Amino acid sequence: LNDPGNKPREAFFHHSAIRCYWSGHSERCRYFSEKSMKLTGQGGQPTAYIVKFLFGLNCLDLLRNNKQVNKSREGIRVAIAAMEDAATNSEWNFM
Repeated sequence: LNDPGNKPREAFFHHSAIRCYWSGHSERCRYFSEKSMKLTGQGGQPTAYIVKFLFGLNCLDLLRNNKQVNKSREGIRVAIAAMEDAATNSEWNFM
């Protein structure tokens, strides 16, 4: 279960983050997003960019509700950096 190449666990955290975001569970979304980001790392995998984007959207939601302001600002910075990285890796997708 603690194997870093454990794809079912990676998929579980990824899908749990998406499910919690759409259900409106901000704290759970943050938890699963952080778990998923630890597993996917810095690679150019689409799931890494999707989770970081959802993490940023969730942080905006938390910031709007005045919850965890410092963590939310950092999360927004992470999401913006991930989207800039995605744009430089694939310019034809973001025109």
